[in-house]
Amino acid sequence: MEAGPVAFIECVQEIPCNPCEAACPFGAITVGEPITNLPVLHGDQCTGCGACIAPCPGLAIFKVHLHYTETTSLVEFPYEYGPLPDKGDSVPCGDRSGNYVTEGKVMSVRNPKAHDGTAVISVEIPQAYCLEVRTICRKGRRHDGQ
Repeated sequence: MEAGPVAFIECVQEIPCNPCEAACPFGAITVGEPITNLPVLHGDQCTGCGACIAPCPGLAIFKVHLHYTETTSLVEFPYEYGPLPDKGDSVPCGDRSGNYVTEGKVMSVRNPKAHDGTAVISVEIPQAYCLEVRTICRKGRRHDGQ
């Protein structure tokens, strides 16, 4: 994480699945045989390109750029809800359970046809939350009392 953006894999399902392995142009993800193995990220080979994020059907891959600025990090994750935010929007960011963590600023929204409906959103957040933020809290779903 100190060197630049890197992918994180939080896959916990031992099912026949390997699109992340096939999507990585640098061979940084290995599932191998049997195809039910959990994917392994080889961090020294990961360039942080993010090609593995949208193809994961379990939405289990995200990317962190720890030192986006001196005080902020950039977290990139899959997002399959609508409406999509716009670049520049201030959004409530949530953890794995959707609970509110912090505010973030949308830096990019990518949703090409090749992603088959899975948008990839990048949000700038305070560095302290880079290993917690995994999503945007949907309107009406913010769990911090607001």
